[in-house]
This record gives sequence, C-alpha cells and structure tokens, in this order.
Amino acid sequence: MFVAIGIMDNAAYRSFLQVLPPVEFACVYGSSLHPSNCDKTTMTDYIIGVADPKQWHSEITGVADEIGVGVHFNPFVSWNGKLFKYGVVRMHDLLQDVHYWEKFYLCGRLQKPVHIVVDNLDVNSTNSVNLRAAVSAALLLLPSEFTEVKKIVSGQFDLFHSMYKPFLEEYEAKKLLRLSSIANNQIHISQDCDLSVDYSLVSALPPSIRNQIIMKEGVKEKLRETGRAINDTRSRVREEAANCLQRILRRRVMVSSARQAVSGLLAVGAVNASRYLARKVTKAWKSWR
Repeated sequence: MFVAIGIMDNAAYRSFLQVLPPVEFACVYGSSLHPSNCDKTTMTDYIIGVADPKQWHSEITGVADEIGVGVHFNPFVSWNGKLFKYGVVRMHDLLQDVHYWEKFYLCGRLQKPVHIVVDNLDVNSTNSVNLRAAVSAALLLLPSEFTEVKKIVSGQFDLFHSMYKPFLEEYEAKKLLRLSSIANNQIHISQDCDLSVDYSLVSALPPSIRNQIIMKEGVKEKLRETGRAINDTRSRVREEAANCLQRILRRRVMVSSARQAVSGLLAVGAVNASRYLARKVTKAWKSWR
C-alpha cells in the first residue's frame, strides 16, 4: 500500500527524525521518492504525527490550529548538509482527515505514494479506508471506459499501481468494474453505470460527503429505484452524483489550501514563504514545458 524503500534509504530517512522529539507517525513524500530523481539537493518532505503538537512544537502550532488545517510546515531546515521540510500534525487530526476527508489535505497526501518511517498507530492499515474511497470517487468522476491516467502518475506509475491494485481487484470481484490488458502494459477499465453500482461507489465515500450527495434533490429516490431504472435515469444519476462530488472536493481543496497558505506565511515568515513559493512555481514551470 505504501512505498517500499531500501534499508540504506530508510536509515537515512530515520536519521533526521533522531534530532527531533519522539513521534507517533512519520512518512516521507514528494519528489525525493521519485525513482528517477538523482538530485541530491532535493528537499526531503516529511509528514509527522504526534500526540500533542503544542507540547512538541509549542511556539508555532497555535497558528496552524487556528488558521491553517492543523498541520504546520517548517521548510528549509538544514541538517547534515541536506534540506528538509516537515509538517507537524496532531494524530487525532490526521486520522480524522484519513477517515472523513474533513479538510481533504492530509488524506489527499496519503492517496499518493509515501514511505512510512514510523507508524506506532498502524496508519498504514487505517489508510485503506482512504484509498478505497479515493477509488470510488475516481470511478464516479470517470467515464464508463478509460485507461489508467498516466499524466498524473508519470514517473511513479509502478508505485501508484501497487497502491491501488488491491482495490481495483476488489471492485472487479464485486462486479463494479472490469479490467483488461491492452498495449504498452496499459490496463483498460470499464464500469457499469448501473444505479446499484453508483450506490455502492457513493456508499464507500466518507459519511459527510456521502450524505451531501444522496440528499441532493432527486438523487436519493433514484438510487432506490435500481430495479426500474432506464438508461436516461442512470446517466443522469451518475452525472448528478459526479457533479456534486466534484463541487464538494473542489471547495474543500480550495479552502484548505488557502488556509494553509495563510498559516504558512504567518508561521514561517514572508522570506521563507516566498522562497518556498518560488520553488513550487519553478517546479510547476518545468513540468509544463
């Protein structure tokens, strides 16, 4: 489910944690995990979970709690000749986001490849709920037939494949989709847009999101009429559910990103915030070229 790393790399990732107070959970994410990344100057990114962030990082966590999304990022930490960035979050907040997508911030991070360094509370297993919900959301938003999306996972295809393969196979066993191999090791995925399938996918979403979708006018009753549905009704239910889901997630991402940006600016200062933003813009520019 998560990225497997060699013993030497794992020791290197653990070494930075030795200079910090004890943690309950820690994972490495981002470009440092990219198989083709040979740039030794790349900043290593961590998410760190602790029982009490105020005790762990008392001077700066207040800003993250009041303004941000509960996680404080401290970028450009120089140690042992390398640059690090770490985000500190209360374990309760991390698990809440994984289960319920309340902020859709940390759960989104854990929907991508990460390497777990410390896991005292078995977040690895807990995250299966998050990944299953991510698959359900993706299927609702995608057409009835498609191939795996390579643009998003370029360079990390094998890592994404190993993360999501068990859930795709689970859904295939439940007759929610069909998998078939095509050229260039691509997998063709087709799904029934039947109302019973829509209901199963919506049911796998976090409760607050699921309730918003099924309470939308017309959707709830149509989801009950699985036996008498006609093709037009099927397509309209899928479209309404997908549009509703997209609006919910887009708003949560927008709000969380804005709050986190303000939190970061106030906590780390304008100089470091500008420096970090410049790096992000440069990275984005290179990816667009």
